[in-house]
This record gives sequence, C-alpha cells and structure tokens, in this order.
Amino acid sequence: MVSYILRIPRRLWLFLANLPMERKLIVVFVFLLSLPITYVSYLSSRSTFNSVLQSSTKSAGQMAGSASDTIDRYVADLKRNTALPLYNTDVQFYLEQQYADWDKNTSMSMFLSYLNHTKDEIIAVYLVDKYGSVFYDRAPSINELFPAERMNEWKTLTKGAGVAPVVQGRHTIRVNASDHREVFSVLRTITSVSTLKPIGMLVFDIDISLFKGIADPVNTVTQGNTLIVDNQGQLIYGSLNTEAQSRVLQQHDIPLLLQNTDQPEGHFQIHLEGRDYLAVYTVSPITGWTTIVTIPLERILTPVQKTRNTLILTTLAIVAFALVVATFISYALTKPLKSMVRLMKQVQHGNLDVWLSPKYNDEIGMLGSHFNRMIIRVKDLLQEVSLTEKRKQKADMRALQNQINPHFIYNTLESIRMLAESSDDPRVARLTYLLGLQMRYGIVRSDEMVTIRHELDHVRNYLHLLQIRFPDKFSLNIEVPEEFLPLPVIKLVFQPIVENAVFHGLEPKEGPGAIHITAWTEDGKIVFCVEDDGVGMDEGTLRLLNNNLMNGADGEMFGIGLRNVNERIRLHYGSTFGLRVFSEPGRGTRVILRIDDLSNARGDE
Repeated sequence: MVSYILRIPRRLWLFLANLPMERKLIVVFVFLLSLPITYVSYLSSRSTFNSVLQSSTKSAGQMAGSASDTIDRYVADLKRNTALPLYNTDVQFYLEQQYADWDKNTSMSMFLSYLNHTKDEIIAVYLVDKYGSVFYDRAPSINELFPAERMNEWKTLTKGAGVAPVVQGRHTIRVNASDHREVFSVLRTITSVSTLKPIGMLVFDIDISLFKGIADPVNTVTQGNTLIVDNQGQLIYGSLNTEAQSRVLQQHDIPLLLQNTDQPEGHFQIHLEGRDYLAVYTVSPITGWTTIVTIPLERILTPVQKTRNTLILTTLAIVAFALVVATFISYALTKPLKSMVRLMKQVQHGNLDVWLSPKYNDEIGMLGSHFNRMIIRVKDLLQEVSLTEKRKQKADMRALQNQINPHFIYNTLESIRMLAESSDDPRVARLTYLLGLQMRYGIVRSDEMVTIRHELDHVRNYLHLLQIRFPDKFSLNIEVPEEFLPLPVIKLVFQPIVENAVFHGLEPKEGPGAIHITAWTEDGKIVFCVEDDGVGMDEGTLRLLNNNLMNGADGEMFGIGLRNVNERIRLHYGSTFGLRVFSEPGRGTRVILRIDDLSNARGDE
C-alpha cells in the first residue's frame, strides 16, 4: 500500500511531463498571476504612503506659514512703534536736553508706559537720550533692570542699521539683580526731525514666551515640534510636543536643518539622532527668520505601516508559494531545451559529434529526436559536399591541363620571342616572354603550395603584361612585410583579384589607375588588402556580390574569378576564411583576404 502511494507522485509527474508544451505553459501562467498581485499590492501601499505624506506635508506647511505670518505681523507692529518718538515733540525735545529734571522724567515715563502697554509680551522699553541717559519702563514682575550692561551692544546694532529698525535675536538679560529672562529685542536710532541727526535710541525687550502661543497650536495640529531660527542660525524658540526630549532642538542640529532650506518655503526629510523626520519650513521675507515644523515620520506613517505590513506578509506568502511551484516546473521544462541549446552552440562552432537523449515523449522529446537525425544528415551532406568539391576542383584542373599541350605552347612562344628579337621588336619579345611565364605558373603543378613571394611575383608579371599593352594606364604598389613573403599559400590567389580590379575597376576609369596590395596581422590571422582607385560599385551590387561570396552562389554577373578564389580559400583553410569586398561609387574597391592563422602558416613553412 505504501509503495503504491509513493508511486502516485511519480505517475502524476510523468503525466505532467508528457503533456503538450501548451498545457505546461498554461500551468506556469496560472502561477504568474502572483506577479500582478504583487504589483497591485505595491501600488496600493505606495499610493497610501504618498497620500498620507503629502497630506501631512501640506497641513504642516500651512500651519508653518500661518505661524510665520503671525510673527511677521507682530514684529512689523513693533517696528512701527519704534517710529513713534519721531512724532512726539516733547520726546524730541527732552532727548536733546542734557539735564534730567522733573518734567523730563515725567514726560519720558508717560511715553514709555504707553509703549510698554501696546503689547502684552513687552517686558521693558528703553529710551536713551543724546547724552547717554537711559529711561525705561518695565513689567510689574521686574523691579530692576541693567541697561548699562547692554549699552555698547545697542550702539553697535543701531549703528550698523542706520535709521532703520533692527531686530536682535534671542538673548539673555539680567533682571532683579540675580534673575534672568530670555528675550528678543527691536531697536531703532531716533533722529531729530529738524536736523536729521541721531538724538537717541529706542529699545523694546519682548519675552520669548510670545512664541509659545504661536507654536503650540501648530504642534497640536501637526503632532510635531516647531522651531524658530533667526537669520544668524541661532535658535530663537523651540517647543517639545512628544514623549521624548527630541534632539532636534539642540543647537548643533540647527545647521543640518538649515542646509536644506534654500527656498522661501518647502519640505524635506532628515535623519537626526536615530529618527527620521519630515521637516516643513518657511522663511520670513521681513525678519529673515525660518519657521521649521519637524514631525517624526513614524507618527505619520504608523497607521500606514501596519496596513502595509499586513499586505506585504500576505503578498509574500502568495508569491513565495507561486515562485516555488513555478521554479520547479520551469526547471523541468527548460532543462532539455537548455541541453539542446548547448549542443546547438557546439554544432555552431563546428563540433558535429553531439547527441541528445530525450527522456519524454512530448514536443521537446520529439524535437530532440529530429535534432539527432538532423546532425546525422548534416554530417553526411558535409562529407558528400567536401568530396564533391575536391573532385570538381581536380577535374577542372585536369580538364584545363588536358586542353593545352604545355610543351607545344612554350616552344611556340619561345619561337615567337626569338623571331621578335631577331626582328628588333623588343616589345613583342617581352610580351611573349611574360606570357610564357604566366602560363607556366598557372598550368604546371597547379595544385601545389607556393610562397607569398611567388604569388606577388606572378602579380607583377601580370601587371607588366598589361603595362606593355596599356602604357601608363596601370600602376602597382605592393607593401607586404618581409616576414610574410616566405609563408605558404595556395596557388593563384592574388592574380584573379588583381585581374578583376583591372577590368572592372580601372579599365572603365578615365586616366591612369593604381592598385595597392598591403598586408597585416589581425587576431593572429594574416590579412591582405587589394585596393584600387577605380570606378567602384553601388551599394546594391556590392551587397549582392558579398552575399554570393558568403553563400557560395553562382553569380554570372560577377564571373568566376573572385568566386573561384573564395571557394578554394574556404575549402583549404576553412569556412571562417575567404574574401570580403568593400566599395563606394567613384572611390574604388577594397578586397579583404584572410588566409590563415599566422602561427599555423609559420608551422606549415
């Protein structure tokens, strides 16, 4: 019973493995549904995250802007109040009076009391006359002030500002002998309305607790922490509204925040002391102060993260299950295909001694069987083609040799040459001599290997024949390295290429033409280039010629010269070697010839 049960999975697997490929793909596609599920889950989580973050950013930005506007209006009111002495003739008069009498003290006290009661947060107002005497009015909780300790600082600030009001950021002042208060100040130089010369100073000290009433509503709504930083980078006010004392309020963290506030307003995310924050800021155009609201991201995203985590866990469970099953099935499906691809690559590189062993009777198994039969057939065809080509080459050479009686032709040409010399016709004698050399080289032992030097000498003799026939029409320039000349090569390789260049490239050209033969090594192979400056050929003709050379087609329009050379090279050296033609109309033609590996050529030598 147990063995029967254990055989059931194997039978199921054999049934699945023998299914058609289409049904196998259907099974895989079913599990690929997990990908859309994952993508939709990601988009949903991302959309919720961005929506909550954008909403919080917008709300915090509005609150920060409102707080900054409130501070701007408050400071603007104070600055306007600093101009009141300009419109009070009694104050103008007493500021220029050197001695303090009862009338001066009374008038100054009444004016300072009025200024002190214009804002609830003002804890002290100071008037300094032309001679350095200080008059002030203070909040009820303060019994004594020490303006003399601050006189130099006031003078420095007002001197730098001229007649404009100036705001001094957060600083500490001493009150009641040993107590201290945190304030910010608004100062202004008072000028005479008649002479326009400085006659005194007016100073407001405002309790820093002013900002608590402005920042607390912002913190309540945003559940964050509001900071107000002056234009010198000093913290003016910072409030805490969290369960822990956030390090955001430390002075050394202020530059980290300010380096991201390069716009009039905006937002950014920052990591401080192990926590991530969303920071929303606005920069006042009036005071230059920056109001920053920092909100811990975990507060904003905690609800989103809970939903996201649940969704991620569910999605991961589905995806993991789908991936396990899909991976197992895909491996089973692709393993024979991979084996076949690997064998095909070996065949592509010339190795036909391969064999595929199909395990199942599905489409892949049938494909493997046909692949094996194809390899067998290819081997037979290649062997048949090789034998046929060799027989054809030998038959062509024998037929050519049998058509001519070499000794009769040589003797006849020699007789003609001697007759031309006796008749004082050296041109005909030279022509006959060169023709004899050409025929001897091309017919006698045509299947033997020769050196590159012999091949190039044969080309020179051929060009000498043409130069006798067509004086000043053709020229030949050979630039082949000396070390290449002793290397072996099959016979009659260069002369048909040069002949093709002469009759198809240079002869139709008006004026003289030149042929250049050069050689170099490339990736260990010997490369020759036969180039002419003739009429060239158009793109369509060039493409057809190269296709014929590559595929071994019988192109009548191109003759048999290049095709014969190309086929003999590929037959002798291999299918990776042969001819390649490059040409442009009116700019000549280049024939690139690769004949063998340099190392093999030297070894054959």
